[in-house]
Amino acid sequence: MECTVKWFDGMSFVAETGSGHLLAMDGAPEAGGRNLAPRPMELLLAGAGGCTAFDVVMILKRGRHDIRGCSVRLEAERADADPKVFTRIRFIYTVSGRNLKRESVERAVHLSADKYCSASIMLAKTAAITHEVELVELD
Repeated sequence: MECTVKWFDGMSFVAETGSGHLLAMDGAPEAGGRNLAPRPMELLLAGAGGCTAFDVVMILKRGRHDIRGCSVRLEAERADADPKVFTRIRFIYTVSGRNLKRESVERAVHLSADKYCSASIMLAKTAAITHEVELVELD
């Protein structure tokens, strides 16, 4: 895996991923940025959310559960001093479908957290991580 990040202007950067996708990043105005794109740490958090959502959907689909939707809200706290690593992250999953069993969804979340999601497993080295599951039954 590889990625190239180039300084663009002010405190704006453009990343080109190894798969050929472009991604913009910018700093906060108080740090010289223009607030034109997400902050790098926001992207790190979003990546962890995407990683675990991917796992949960894949696990439930493979188990032939009737999953229709999955979202993950992440709430994070960072250290006050540099390096301002994440110290706490709360993952809140909202999974919708038909006849979903709470234990099956929670099992998928735990498999992601403990075995499959490289991003959240790395973040757990510095952050206390919690997981919550909300189920939405669809007609």
